[in-house]
Amino acid sequence: MIDLTTALPTFVVTLREGFEAALVVGIVMACLQKAQQPQLYRWVYLGIGGGITASVAVGFFLAKTIQQMESVGGIYAPVIKESLAGIFGLVAIAMLSWMLLWMTQQAKSLKGEVEGVINQALNHQSAGKAIFLLIFIAVLREGFETVLFIVAKFQQQWTLPALGAIAGLTVATIMGILLFALGVKINIRLFFQIMGVFLLLIVGGLVLGVLKHLDATVALLSQLSTHNWCFADHESCILGAKIWDGTEFLPDQKFPGIILKSLFGYRQTLYLGQVIAYILFLVTVGGAYWQSLTNKPIFNSKKTTKLQN
Repeated sequence: MIDLTTALPTFVVTLREGFEAALVVGIVMACLQKAQQPQLYRWVYLGIGGGITASVAVGFFLAKTIQQMESVGGIYAPVIKESLAGIFGLVAIAMLSWMLLWMTQQAKSLKGEVEGVINQALNHQSAGKAIFLLIFIAVLREGFETVLFIVAKFQQQWTLPALGAIAGLTVATIMGILLFALGVKINIRLFFQIMGVFLLLIVGGLVLGVLKHLDATVALLSQLSTHNWCFADHESCILGAKIWDGTEFLPDQKFPGIILKSLFGYRQTLYLGQVIAYILFLVTVGGAYWQSLTNKPIFNSKKTTKLQN
């Protein structure tokens, strides 16, 4: 039986990030339709294809780089593997957190900003190139975040996470078509609020994983050198004492623990440093996200569903 749990987090991340890109694409298509410029549609399609292709290329490049660095690492190969996983995880946390807050704060003016760029581009002969660049950057940005998330969370096991990403992108595309082409009403504000909470918890799980990789890196360095880099004689090297052990009643390799691990980074053993960092992340990033929701609602769903007019 195929274990699909590794596909769940990438599905959620890609669904949210893909729908952001779909909104930009839909707004551009609506502007071109309103301006009666159907000949420029092909630049939109080229931008989508180019962004997806570039995202996949980035993924292959990162995977190849990791493999090469591990192969030439010798006895330090495990250290390199753990440290790279930690570094990519930190970058993924920063980018996904920033995008979560940015989309919530900027979504209210997204339609006007995109329309302004398109209207300005239509007054120049290079309108097609400007449209291509806008779509390309929008798709590549979301695709790069997804690729970085997969690299940070799954390292070498790419197949099922990639399938989850493809499924999320497919659903996001269908939602975009329903919204802009068919005029189906979608509560965008509620969608982004729910997916934002999921994304916040998923990134919080990355925090737990990154600290585990950093702990393993320091422990391996201590074993390979004459100096002990560990702070104390606990089971962890730098994370402090163990404060949670769910091995017997909630293991992370069996249901429902494996679902919680895939989606939210649950671990059957947690240490003091992980718990402190997790709480700090939820308080800071989660607090900023909640404040952005209360101060600047995500879109006006009544106006957004009429973007195609």
